[in-house]
Amino acid sequence: MPETDLEKPQTPEEEARDRRTANIFLLVFAVALVGIGVWLVNALVDARKADDCLSSGRRNCSPIDVPAR
Repeated sequence: MPETDLEKPQTPEEEARDRRTANIFLLVFAVALVGIGVWLVNALVDARKADDCLSSGRRNCSPIDVPAR
């Protein structure tokens, strides 16, 4: 019966390459997850500041920047 790819033992070089590829993928995933977390926290802080401003009765909580003519 012929051997399939799943049955062949990997060489140490192949194992190191697979481990390195998995580590790079996990690092990219972790960096993306941290970036999304930072963005979400900043959005929540901005929303809280706007809510605090509106609840205090002020009307200029989100000023609109108008370019000078």
